[in-house]
Amino acid sequence: MSIETLGSRAPRENLLDIKDLEVSYGAITALRGISLTVGRGEVVALIGANGAGKTSTLRAISGMLRARAGTVTFGGEDTTRLPSHKLVPRGMAHAPEGRGIFPNLSVEENLELGAFLRRDASAVRADLDKYYALFPRLAERRTQQAGTLSGGEQQMLAIARALMSRPRLLLLDEPSLGLAPQITELIFRTLREVNAEGVSILLVEQNAHLALALAHFAYVLETGSIVLQGQGRALLESPAIRKAYLGEE
Repeated sequence: MSIETLGSRAPRENLLDIKDLEVSYGAITALRGISLTVGRGEVVALIGANGAGKTSTLRAISGMLRARAGTVTFGGEDTTRLPSHKLVPRGMAHAPEGRGIFPNLSVEENLELGAFLRRDASAVRADLDKYYALFPRLAERRTQQAGTLSGGEQQMLAIARALMSRPRLLLLDEPSLGLAPQITELIFRTLREVNAEGVSILLVEQNAHLALALAHFAYVLETGSIVLQGQGRALLESPAIRKAYLGEE
């Protein structure tokens, strides 16, 4: 099936290459043979309605779901059958929907767990300082139990914890869900800074305007299939996208 593409894509070496990926939950098919790529240093967004298959895509990439068919290639290696804990040392981090923090541990203990595979203690300390600087609220609450943080603070913690592993690819699922606009703005500004440092990002985001404004390239998912793709800005300017996902007539 030919997929319409809006705008040209800047040439980049692929860090992530998904081909003909299929995922099922019992008799229910969640992904119907999708293919996508994320280039080195690129932000790629997945947008679509609830149930389109966005979260299933991230979970299959990060080893949380077993694909029924298709391949996942990360950094030139076939990682389709690798579990999550073997992908982290290869440079992949996943901040899932719902944040997945450890509520009974402190902010700093959560961050330290993000670096549990690292052996460079001084660099880990430097990264803690770095993410406290990016998210000053976390610095103010470093000894506080993570479960007592606000929703926005928990999302900051989830992102910072994922970054503590020094990933080449960050998978982010709905980072703005349920957050106040000013907190969402802070998080997306931080994501732009993180990407500027060379981290590739694959982003699932309900706020299509924010996602497309950040993304170099984006894919539109409907009922488990990619139906449209293109430059983030080109999709943002598309009348069809503006009507379907931005609530404009």
